[in-house]
Amino acid sequence: MALRNGLSEELNRQGNEHFARGLYTEAYACYAKALECDRLTGDQRALSATLGNLGNICAVSGRRESAQIYYQEVLEIQKVLGDEKGIGTTLANLGNLRADAGEWERARAYYLEALDIMTRVHDELGKAVLFSDLGLVARETGQFDEAIRHYEQSLVLMRRLNNQGGVADAWRMMGRTFAIQKRYEDAIACCHTSQSIAERHRDELRAGGARYVLAQCYEDLGQLQTAVNLLEQVVRMDRKYGLPKLEENTRRLETLRARVAAEGTMPRHRESHS
Repeated sequence: MALRNGLSEELNRQGNEHFARGLYTEAYACYAKALECDRLTGDQRALSATLGNLGNICAVSGRRESAQIYYQEVLEIQKVLGDEKGIGTTLANLGNLRADAGEWERARAYYLEALDIMTRVHDELGKAVLFSDLGLVARETGQFDEAIRHYEQSLVLMRRLNNQGGVADAWRMMGRTFAIQKRYEDAIACCHTSQSIAERHRDELRAGGARYVLAQCYEDLGQLQTAVNLLEQVVRMDRKYGLPKLEENTRRLETLRARVAAEGTMPRHRESHS
């Protein structure tokens, strides 16, 4: 049994490495083999961890129904084990699935249930992420003041935990919320803060996320060349990391460049000196 437990642990480790590199098919194969080991040994904690990994891989690859099944089984095991912290995390994951499907009220219900548990067990990082999730739900349902309040709650906790990536995320999400409201000055200030934190910590992906929102702000403001400059950096990063929005962002960049070129060739009206 110890040998099988060790094999499951190693397979999960390999799966996590593949997952981190975006190799989802390979990650899923490792987790599926680990699941076979865990079913044979009956180790409930190992089984819970493996099922959680399978749920995560299905969630990020768009297989929400499969993810739901895995997470529900995880939840049942965690209840038997009395793993309250784990229950909070799994409820948040179930909320994420509903948010991905645009089912905002169901997502909020899961998140609020998770928040109660995370508060009780003092899971500060879990709460910091959850406040950001609640911010997304509020933003997508037009409750912008509530969204900003949740992002600020996330920001406070991320600072307390010295989680600089989370701090950068909170500033960017606030910026995006302000941009939707056409509060461009506030949006640009938030995104510049997010970008500078990300750059200071050499976090290219988060810096690119801030530039993406900034590009939208400057496009909306009619400052097209600035938007082009920012989007060029975003596309370079998309290409470098093979990100899923490469094609969409490349098309958007080409459209913006064409608009800049068209503006450059438009005849200017001469002032009358009569």
